[in-house]
Amino acid sequence: MISQTANMEQARQLLQKYYGYPDFREGQRKIVESVLSGADTLGIMPTGGGKSICYQVPALLLPGLTLVVSPLISLMKDQVDALTAMGISAAYINSTLTGKEVNERIRTARRGELKLLYVAPERLELDWFREEMSGLTISCVAVDEAHCVSQWGHDFRTSYLAVSPFVQGLPQRPIIAAFTATATPEVMDDMVSLLRLAEPAVFVTGLGRDNLAMSVLRGENKREFVMNYANSHAHQPGIVYAATRKEVDDLYDRLRRSGIPAGRYHAGLSDKEREESQEAFLYDDIRVMVATNAFGMGIDKSNVRYVIHYNMPKNMEAYVQEAGRAGRDGEPSECILLFSPQDIMTQKFLIEQNPQDDSRKRNEYRKLQQMVEYCYQTKCLRWAMLDYFGEEHDHTPCGICSSCRDERELVDMTRDAQIVFSCIHRMRERFGVSLVSSVLKGSQNKKVLQYGFDSLPTYGMMRTRTEKEISELINVFIAEGYLALSEGQYPVVRLQPLAVEVLKSRHQVMLRAPEPAAGKQSGSGGGSRRRGYDDGPSAVNETIFEQLRLIRRDLAEKEHVPSYIIFNDATLREMSVVCPTREADMLKIKGVGEVKYRKYGKPFLEFFQNME
Repeated sequence: MISQTANMEQARQLLQKYYGYPDFREGQRKIVESVLSGADTLGIMPTGGGKSICYQVPALLLPGLTLVVSPLISLMKDQVDALTAMGISAAYINSTLTGKEVNERIRTARRGELKLLYVAPERLELDWFREEMSGLTISCVAVDEAHCVSQWGHDFRTSYLAVSPFVQGLPQRPIIAAFTATATPEVMDDMVSLLRLAEPAVFVTGLGRDNLAMSVLRGENKREFVMNYANSHAHQPGIVYAATRKEVDDLYDRLRRSGIPAGRYHAGLSDKEREESQEAFLYDDIRVMVATNAFGMGIDKSNVRYVIHYNMPKNMEAYVQEAGRAGRDGEPSECILLFSPQDIMTQKFLIEQNPQDDSRKRNEYRKLQQMVEYCYQTKCLRWAMLDYFGEEHDHTPCGICSSCRDERELVDMTRDAQIVFSCIHRMRERFGVSLVSSVLKGSQNKKVLQYGFDSLPTYGMMRTRTEKEISELINVFIAEGYLALSEGQYPVVRLQPLAVEVLKSRHQVMLRAPEPAAGKQSGSGGGSRRRGYDDGPSAVNETIFEQLRLIRRDLAEKEHVPSYIIFNDATLREMSVVCPTREADMLKIKGVGEVKYRKYGKPFLEFFQNME
């Protein structure tokens, strides 16, 4: 190995030459340094944080080949297309190739003409492939979406367990660099042990992305909200996630009937339909993709401006992965979660439908409850997310999430809290939120009467409220840490130490004033409380920006690649501000590397020269 300083200077030069960026982001630099020093490395970086650069740039400096383990065919193709567009020698081997094509790519690698080779984890289990790879100089094995190795992760894939035996079988052990966007501490431990990372350097880089405005909206007319939002943001690409195929099909049909170019993606469609829909979205032929969680892993579309969750996802890992597909180019984007209590029942049904052992099922219910608590969160949503993943932060409010932008005043809810906590105590902490709400409402339902709860002092003490409003209040108390739920399909609500302090009048409960039902927003997507950003920087000339997009689209069609592989939206926006008329000016724009400039820069430069 050459000196670390020289290594990093070379790496920075390659970053500028191929990617068009003058320097690495802080998290990237540390990871690149670690890999180039020869250390096993685990990088936890948010979606859009530039994970691929962390192994692609070292691959250009390390001798021989970097083998990239990647979970999806579409992801491999996108990555290789992007690398090829930049002039970097890369290829993939997957089931779409003929045997002849596979053999040719292996021969190319054997001749030393490839720097990166992408393969699916299942291929590592094949004897003939392991034998072929043992004849190559493999300096690094980069494992993308590494959380798939853990059964406690949300995308467990048994084939990832083949990575470690594969590495152990190579004549010389390569560096292992593992990457994922989200991981709880237990998943991180699994990645280290199951991939057999040797004393790895571990880097967790800011999961809270500054360009994403996170919102949780309760009590909305979901269908109306999505229709209005998609109409008012018709010029922006977006993804709408729904929990079931039926909901996907319904939203898709409604959007199409209203004239919005939409696609759909779920496991009930044929491979051909899914592929066509995904390609149309990548190429900007449609603007809205309505999908189940089957869509998205490895989708490298950088200009998604919004992600709407029509239903609450099953856990925080899934939510952060899916929401993180917005704004990968660093431009302001919105992540909106439309929550209703019915979502909880839907997710419980899906958990029960999935055959799994009791310990995994209990874990699924625990994670679901943590997701529910997030939906009732009153503190900064970015804090809540970082706390969940165990990331340290300075507790500065983000200022742009729905909690931070909530303008309702804080009111003293201590009396209401004491009534709720007292009721739970008198019910001996043996029942769930629904029955506690029924008792507080003064319900005459069979179960309330059967247990004699109609004789409790707290019976009917909140009869002026609906049971739904009482349940929501209890869920807020859970999210705030006053109460906790047991694990399992039918969780029991229990008092926490802070609730005891409230009952003894030693602690005051201050919460946002309940939002009146009449004040619910119609779902236009334009409300000041909901919107964290304007559509873009004021300096951007939108007319020029749209003309640049047309030039990019023509180039993309000629090259048969998605538009963002030419230049992403952030690069075009900077062009529209700078208006470069010389090559030197164009090369200063982030995302315009030397190779890309030679391939694609001329039409853009001529456009600005003709403006003078």
